Amino acid sequence: MKTIIDILKLSTDFLIQKKISQPRRQAEDIIADALKIDRVQLYMQHDRPLTDPELELCRSRLARRAKGEPLQYIRGEVDFLDCRIKVTPAALIPRQETEILADKIVKELATIELKGKSLWDVCCGTGCIGIAIKKKFPDLNVVLSDVSPEALQLAKENAQLNEVDVEFYEGDFLHPFTGKTTDFFVCNPPYVADHEFAHLDDEVKNHEPKLALLAGPDGLDFYKKLAQELPNYLRHGKAWLEIGKDQGKALIELFSKGPWTQCRVEKDWAGNDRFLFLES
Repeated sequence: MKTIIDILKLSTDFLIQKKISQPRRQAEDIIADALKIDRVQLYMQHDRPLTDPELELCRSRLARRAKGEPLQYIRGEVDFLDCRIKVTPAALIPRQETEILADKIVKELATIELKGKSLWDVCCGTGCIGIAIKKKFPDLNVVLSDVSPEALQLAKENAQLNEVDVEFYEGDFLHPFTGKTTDFFVCNPPYVADHEFAHLDDEVKNHEPKLALLAGPDGLDFYKKLAQELPNYLRHGKAWLEIGKDQGKALIELFSKGPWTQCRVEKDWAGNDRFLFLES
């Protein structure tokens, strides 16, 4: 029978052959996850033989990775700001940048009395932002919305997984909120320009939902709608948006025409424009 160290070496060689980046680390992650142990234990138990079911599970997951399927979809979940978030191809995989955004929001909300106030997470996908915020602030009324019923179902499962009580609206953009207003608004909308799609990593363009990525010729379709419509829904409150790394200047120009007392772009850890903050 093959041991853990045998499978780790064979798996690394296989991923090298398939031109998968960081093959050793990815082999470690896949095998450790399949065996339900951490990476350190792979080496502490290096001479342990694998059972036939364990071997088959490792092989099937490696085959999926070799075809370019993102590791997060193979594992089926990610950690996100003290939450465990289930991920499927129904929604984008939560990125580090989105976790930074959620953390910024949490730090700002910590300075505000939230009882009786509401926050909308529009284009919620997995629901990671709204769920993480609700987990930190149980008194805040949080609503998650998405046009995709599959994504919204995933968000519902994540709310149950993290034991938070949030509301869900299905529908396009702000349409489900007609006649309502909120105190806080967060949105990570599609912001990839049509011409940029072909240049995305294969893992993204071949596996993650186009609906959550593409936003017209310049990638600004959803922001243009927001610039027009958001002032009708936000009552003297704050809004946070994730944006593309080259969109900061265009969005400042777009939103500076609105009724905002504050309108600024903030950067991610790589120094790229990544977040737009609005206050009315």
